[in-house]
Amino acid sequence: MKRHLLNILLPVATGALMIVVWYGIRHGLSEDYKFLLPTPDEIVSALRDNSSILSRAIFNTTQGALYGFGLAIVVSFTFALLMSLSSLVRVSLYPYLMILQMTPIIIFAPILILWVGPGLKSVVVITFLICFFPLVVNTTQGLISTDRNLVELFKMYQASKWQEIFRLRIPAALPYFFTGLRIAAVLAPIGALVGDYTAGSSAGNGGGLGFQAIIYSSQAKYPALFATAAVTCILGFVFVSGVLALSWLFLHKWHDSYQRSDH
Repeated sequence: MKRHLLNILLPVATGALMIVVWYGIRHGLSEDYKFLLPTPDEIVSALRDNSSILSRAIFNTTQGALYGFGLAIVVSFTFALLMSLSSLVRVSLYPYLMILQMTPIIIFAPILILWVGPGLKSVVVITFLICFFPLVVNTTQGLISTDRNLVELFKMYQASKWQEIFRLRIPAALPYFFTGLRIAAVLAPIGALVGDYTAGSSAGNGGGLGFQAIIYSSQAKYPALFATAAVTCILGFVFVSGVLALSWLFLHKWHDSYQRSDH
């Protein structure tokens, strides 16, 4: 009981200390530089004053993040299955996946604007590209890391290849898959934000948080800019919390990481 209470009180105390330090730093700044660090109450006021604009921006960014995230899950799982079937396929595809991962995403933005136009479509593709690599790498690793004794047992009972994949390899790969999913969940809102920032559009009220950040920065509305950053962080927490809940749902009854935490 004491341990659980500490787990709640310590983060709260740390947060309170950070806010005190925040106010202290702001108080120590000269009048010419105070605008660079709005206080928490100024940020809350900006959040309230711009609630309608930010609500629409949150919806647009969430939409792009969800679409890109979902597309990355489907495509990466398909690629992972293909690469798990043959080492030759892995050797053939993996270098190009690495090239895709190492290419700065900002290079793709002007190309995507030319191909699909600015706005939601480009945001979705950029989010997909950012989320794809950790998902495909972790899922592939899980599919090829199945216990060899269990694989041999399936062969001994003359299970088909598809039975081996769907009844053995995929369940065994779930911890790896959810590890990649947690990483991708962190990256999805960032990808959507980068997409908004580099390829977003306000046409049809389609501007997201990244696009809104550009507007607030150009207008020197710094409390509103900090409020935009705050709601982006909250969006990231929502994504990660959803993935953690799914991970618990699928793994808590049998996987060691959850079994050990119960004791």
